[in-house]
Amino acid sequence: MTSILEQASTNNASPKSIINKQRQGEHECPPAKRSKASDDDEPVKNGNGTSAEALKQQTLSGATKSGSVSVGSTTSGGQESEKMDTSNNAGGASGNSGELLDKNLYSRQIYTLGESAMVNLRTASVLISGLGSVGVEIAKNLILGGVRHVTIHDTKLAKWSDLSAQYYLREADIGNNRASSCFERLAELNDSVNVELSTSDLTEEFVKNFDVSLKKTFSFAGVFFLYFILHYFQLVVLTDANRSTQRLVSSWTRSHNRRILIADARGVFSYIFNDFGNNFRIDDATGEQVREFFIEHIDRITGEVTTLENLFHGLEDGDHVTFSEVKGLDGINGCEPIKITVKNASKFNIGDAAASFPDYLEGGRCRQVKVPITVNHVPFEKSLEEPEFGIWDYAKFEYPAQLHALWTALYAFEEKHGRSPVPRSLEDVELLKTFIPSGTEEIPEQLIQMFSFSAAGNLVTVSSVVGGIAAQEAMKGVTHHMTPLKQWLHLDHVEALPGDWTAFDNSKLSESDCRPRQSRYDGQAAVFGWPFQECLFRQRWFVVGAGAIGCELLKNLAMMGVACGEDGLIKITDMDQIEISNLNRQFLFRRKDVGGKKSECAAKAVTAFNSDVRIEALADRVGLETEHIFNDEFFGQLNGVANALDNVDARRYMDRRCVYYRLPLLESGTMGTKGNTQVVYPYLTESYSSSVDPPEKEIPVCTLKNFPNEIQHTIQWAREQFETFFASPGEMANKYLSDERAFNENIEKLISGQQIDILQKVKDALIDARPSSAEDCIHWARQQFQELYHNAIAQMLHSFPPDQLTDSGAKFWSGAKRCPHVLNFDPSKEEHFNFVYAASILKAEMYGVQPILDREEVIRIALSINPEPFEPRSGIKIAVTEAEAKEQNERGASSLATDDDAAIETLKLKLATLNVGTTSKLNCIDFEKDDDSNHHMEFIAAASNLRAENYDILPADRMKTKQIAGKIIPAIATTTAAVAGLVCVELYKVIDANGVPKTPIERFKNTFLNLSMPFFSSAEPIAAPKKTYMDKEFTLWDRIDVQGPLTLQEFIDEVQKQTGCEMSMLSAGACLLFSFFMNGAKKQERLKTEVKAVYEELLKKPLHESVHAIVLEPMMTDPNDEDVEVPYIRYAF
Repeated sequence: MTSILEQASTNNASPKSIINKQRQGEHECPPAKRSKASDDDEPVKNGNGTSAEALKQQTLSGATKSGSVSVGSTTSGGQESEKMDTSNNAGGASGNSGELLDKNLYSRQIYTLGESAMVNLRTASVLISGLGSVGVEIAKNLILGGVRHVTIHDTKLAKWSDLSAQYYLREADIGNNRASSCFERLAELNDSVNVELSTSDLTEEFVKNFDVSLKKTFSFAGVFFLYFILHYFQLVVLTDANRSTQRLVSSWTRSHNRRILIADARGVFSYIFNDFGNNFRIDDATGEQVREFFIEHIDRITGEVTTLENLFHGLEDGDHVTFSEVKGLDGINGCEPIKITVKNASKFNIGDAAASFPDYLEGGRCRQVKVPITVNHVPFEKSLEEPEFGIWDYAKFEYPAQLHALWTALYAFEEKHGRSPVPRSLEDVELLKTFIPSGTEEIPEQLIQMFSFSAAGNLVTVSSVVGGIAAQEAMKGVTHHMTPLKQWLHLDHVEALPGDWTAFDNSKLSESDCRPRQSRYDGQAAVFGWPFQECLFRQRWFVVGAGAIGCELLKNLAMMGVACGEDGLIKITDMDQIEISNLNRQFLFRRKDVGGKKSECAAKAVTAFNSDVRIEALADRVGLETEHIFNDEFFGQLNGVANALDNVDARRYMDRRCVYYRLPLLESGTMGTKGNTQVVYPYLTESYSSSVDPPEKEIPVCTLKNFPNEIQHTIQWAREQFETFFASPGEMANKYLSDERAFNENIEKLISGQQIDILQKVKDALIDARPSSAEDCIHWARQQFQELYHNAIAQMLHSFPPDQLTDSGAKFWSGAKRCPHVLNFDPSKEEHFNFVYAASILKAEMYGVQPILDREEVIRIALSINPEPFEPRSGIKIAVTEAEAKEQNERGASSLATDDDAAIETLKLKLATLNVGTTSKLNCIDFEKDDDSNHHMEFIAAASNLRAENYDILPADRMKTKQIAGKIIPAIATTTAAVAGLVCVELYKVIDANGVPKTPIERFKNTFLNLSMPFFSSAEPIAAPKKTYMDKEFTLWDRIDVQGPLTLQEFIDEVQKQTGCEMSMLSAGACLLFSFFMNGAKKQERLKTEVKAVYEELLKKPLHESVHAIVLEPMMTDPNDEDVEVPYIRYAF
């Protein structure tokens, strides 16, 4: 490593104050690093804007405005540039991961990539050349992702067509350098990333040379020095460049052992190319969690391995594994990774790896090991002639080669004519054909025309897709994590072009329809025409959710011009507040927004992209309780709905709303590098709810309570302990204090065992375990440690000793059952102390007691407690099977000891002695995973790891514990950008001058992608299933409309008339309005009553004034007395 030492200023700040500031900075994200030309600086040839003398003066005076400044060297013709980072923790490769990673900021991305890959990302240096629409999308994603050093470069000036998709350019930037114009806006995305700027011509020296960044200050003999480290560009991202530049720069990167990624987009076409060199190492090809499972048997002779109970191992041929906890086969535990071949779902073979070992006895675990592999990429020049393609759309196998030839022709056309083909110009189509490489297989005329007509286009949707995928590829290039493209990916979205089913038939557009108007929409109008663009202005859409996908959707909608004209409107709702962890993906938010409403901050931020956009922010949850807000009038004004939700229940609710109001729904979701989109279209497709994902595999209750064998089991157990200790008691106790009579009436409906459980917990919360001081809270916490990790385990071993045999003579503690051991409290062990410390603080918070935070004092008090020696209890039944565990849960644990009504009365009498009026309510503590100061995760991590210690399970760190306990879904900005782009591509297909177009189903695309592989799959949506009754055909989109007011009898008559069937039952939700078995007098009375009144009577409350219709579900029989399914009924009044 080469370093530069330069003496710093001895300014007015004392050495002590400087050191204090440095120490403070070690625990904070540094400010954004900006290396940008100042208006007052002398221009320099390298375009970085600060002369060496000016830098020296700035540094010596301590007056640097931004986090970094640039040194512009005038040697070598001014081509060499050095950049200096003045933050105290600018990351080189040295230092530990704690200094590099803000785990709160990057938590969801760490769950996607893993910590080692994130550390690589935080030490990486990337050059992005070309700040057009694709370049800015890649830059945004890499900066959000935390690439340590990002240098943006461009020599081009902003023009009107850029504004269609380059969202960090403004109209005032026309004529200015694109990189300079968007530099500050990119730099503020992530204040832990060094963003630097260059506007000089790209040269081989610039690509090759090192880049200078300040590491930290230090003192020697009372003088402070600045210490510099050197880093180089590991990856060059080249966008919006002609073919000559691509050839030249790719030759430089090959010569100097750099990696290159090339990407471009024109209209509905785009591509990505990777060249990561020879022997590029991939540490983890898939990015998936490693598989781990128990072993039933290992045959050392044949090498065949069988999983316990024939469970699915999930391995593939060529995977590697290692073993642990195997008895026998001495030498196999902890062995070097063994390559396997798969026999079937529960068996695989390890060859002769165990042939020389003693015989297998019993037990054991197998764990998959990710072994690095290498791939070789072909240089760009050779790959142009002999390309290897990834598949974007499996229905278009011939497209990659055809598009490859068309891109080559386009670059040749532009280099010769100095322009792109004119939209809708048939003359330019013919000119383009002359540049198609000789020997190319025949390309369909229609594809050539679409490509030529699209070549001048610039779509934010397409840039979002290709920019998201390309940014993930860039991350692979610097982290060695996940499999890169090999090596070309050609994308197209030709299905987005309107056909004769709309008023905007793309084939009928003329040159004048697409001619530029010096408007920010020129790039989009070049593809779709101005009439289509003007229709977008009038669109009214509802975006549900302002998280990561919601932010990307808003950006795309604003840039597309959706709701940017008279009568247009975007409504967005999200009830959540912004948290630090959101900033890594939800790019409309900044640190100053933390704590604010997502919808409001997002709506405000997106107007900076396009001031024309009309947007209204709401902060209400969508659901039954808000149907007075999201009512008939609300949905009646919409053209469509775009979901950006993070839970299935809300998705299903919005799906039902869209089916009811017959609105297009654009659905999407992500999980790490995986993403999917779905189009729900009126009268055409199935709905989101038509198919249901298989339920998540639940941990068996007996495993969770008594026989854990994975860290996931102990974490889930700890999460339940949190609820048991700090949430449930408060809720039950407060209900008792609020209304004692109603509380007792409600529990009397339960079986006696459950009554005893609840009453005992309320008694404990309000009387027996109510602390009067902070010391009491520590006593309680220490006692819980003793009960959970010593006494309960001792009781288990009393009931099932280590040498226990089953009735069949087999060892009880074998297979997945791990024999536990007791723990003795030792505050010198971290988790022992953390449990008591966190539990005592949470207990104090629950009761409004000021906790003791002094750690030494907590230890002193905890050690002063001498728990009573353990005495085995008789009559305790420990559930061994799942059926026994479920029975205990249903009956209540207390019912195992007694089921006496007298016990219930005793508990009630004890509670009756409380003065409810003077007894303070408890603070119910709701679990919050992302606040490190609240001790929630501290408690759960300690509780989980202590139980893991009981059962000799490897512990988990705080990050893994948080993910499992908080059920956190991994997320990354790259996938979000790609998915949101695909959603908005589908939005093009639902636009028409007169409402919803009759778009053919084959034009829509439901897409699944996995950027780690990478893998892409698109298919047309599944058509809405057709059903029949009485020779009438219907789908889920059809209904029976009945206009009220009508009595129930009149209503039944009308429905029977419309259907030709007889009604036997009628319900609305959980309310049964009519049934054939209803009491005669009651039936006659109800039949004379108006339908709405009947419904309100059953609801026991009037309907909100905004409700003008209700949904009714009938049960009908045909003339043959056979049950038939008919559409639902909408009864309007």
